Amino acid sequence: MNRGRTMRGAVGGTALGVGLLGAVLMSRPAAWAEEATTVPRGPHGAATMDYQQQALAKILPKSDVTQAPPGFDPVVWAAFIPEDNAMTPQRVELGRKLYFDTRLSKDGTVSCATCHDVTRGFTDQLKTSEGIKDQIGQRNAPTVLNTALLQTLFLDGRSPTLDHQAKLPIVNPIEMGMPDGDAAVKAISGDAEYQKAFKEAYGRDVNYEDIGRAIGAFERTLVFLDSPLRRFLQGDTNAISAEAKAGWDLFNGKARCVTCHQMNLSNPLGTDNRFHNVGVSARHQDFEGLGSKALKLLKEDPSEQKLDELALGTPMSELGRFMVTKNRVDMGSFRTSILLNVAITPPYMHDGSLPTLWDVMDHYNKGGEPNPFLDGGMEPLALTEEEINQLVAFMFTLTDDRFAAENERQLQAQRAAANASRKFRDDEMAFRRKLAFEDRLKGDKGKNK
Repeated sequence: MNRGRTMRGAVGGTALGVGLLGAVLMSRPAAWAEEATTVPRGPHGAATMDYQQQALAKILPKSDVTQAPPGFDPVVWAAFIPEDNAMTPQRVELGRKLYFDTRLSKDGTVSCATCHDVTRGFTDQLKTSEGIKDQIGQRNAPTVLNTALLQTLFLDGRSPTLDHQAKLPIVNPIEMGMPDGDAAVKAISGDAEYQKAFKEAYGRDVNYEDIGRAIGAFERTLVFLDSPLRRFLQGDTNAISAEAKAGWDLFNGKARCVTCHQMNLSNPLGTDNRFHNVGVSARHQDFEGLGSKALKLLKEDPSEQKLDELALGTPMSELGRFMVTKNRVDMGSFRTSILLNVAITPPYMHDGSLPTLWDVMDHYNKGGEPNPFLDGGMEPLALTEEEINQLVAFMFTLTDDRFAAENERQLQAQRAAANASRKFRDDEMAFRRKLAFEDRLKGDKGKNK
C-alpha cells in the first residue's frame, strides 16, 4: 500500500499552507437549474449515469490537470499528489469512466456515482447509503467534493489516500459487493477501450491497484471552492447578506464553530482533519459493549477488509475512530466533516440522523448527547433562535456558485422541514436551565421502581 506524499510530511501538517493566502478564484455561474423532479433516476435512486455525466460536463469543463487548480500554490497542490500517481489527462479520463461504471459492482447496479451523485452534491442525500441487493449501510455518504485536500479518508480516517479509499467500496459486501479485486478486474478487462486506456494511463494491463489510482486521479479534479463566502473574504462586502455576516461573527465567536471548522482563504474546507465525539452515537449505543466485541473480532481477523466490513455493515460503525486506533479515547469519534458545500449534502452526521442544518445547530446548541467519551469542547451554546437562523444563513454561503440552484432548493426544503419538525431543539439544555445528568437520574429512578 503506497501512502504517497502526505500533507504532514510535505508542509508540516498544515491543511493547505500559506501559499493560498490571498489567492483569487474566479467565480463561475450556476451550471444547471433543473428541479430534482426533472432528473431521471436509476437504481437506488441515483440519477442515471448518462445524466450525471452530462451534468458533470457543465460544471467541470476540461482543463490542464497537470497544473494546480486556479489560485493554488503549485508546491502545496503537488504535496497532495501521490508519487506513483501523477496527474495526467489519460489517468483522469480513465478514472472518470470508472467512476460511473456499474460493472464494478457484483449485480451491475452500483457505481461510485450511485452514492456520490453529481446531482446531489456528490452524495446520495440519503440517511445511510444503499448498495447491491438494496442493502442499507450504517454510514452516511460524505461528499467527494474537495476530498483531494483531506489528510485521511472515510469518516473514521481508516484510509490514507483517495487511491486507496477508491478500492474498498468495490469489495465491500454491502456496497459494490465484488468478492475480490480480481473479480472487478475481470468485469472490465475484456473491454477493448479499457485495455487501451489502462495501457495509455499506466503502461500496464487492467489491474485492481490502477483502478483505485485512476478513480483517485479523477476525484482530485473535483475542486469546488468558489463560494460567496470566499468572495466576501477576498474583500467583496456585498457577497453575503447581513444575516450571513452576523452568522459569520457567531461562527467565530459565541457559537465556537471555528474550534473544529477553521475557515479562511488558506484553509477553505472548514475542517481540522481531526476526530471528535460530538455526542451523536451516544443516543443509542453502548460504547463499552461494542468496543469489546470489535476488539475481539479484529483480533481474530485484523485485515483492512474486515475493518471495512465492520465499519459499514454492523452497529460497530458507531465506534468510529476507535475501530482504527483501538484507543478508548477515540470511541464514538469521527473526522470533522468538510463544511464547504455543506448545504447541498444533507442529511448530516456520520449516521445521517440530523435532517437539516437547523437540526445540526440544535444538536450543538444543547451540547450534544452526554456520554463518557464526549469531546471536552462540547458545551451548551445558549444560542437564540435568531442566532441559529443567522448561522444557517452563513452556512448557505459556503456553496460553490456552480451549485447555486441546488443550494436554493435545499434552503427552501430544509427550512420547510425544520419548521415542521426539530426534535433536537432543547432550550432547557441550551441555556443550562437543565443539566444533562438530570434526565439520566430520572431514567435510573424509573428503572428501579
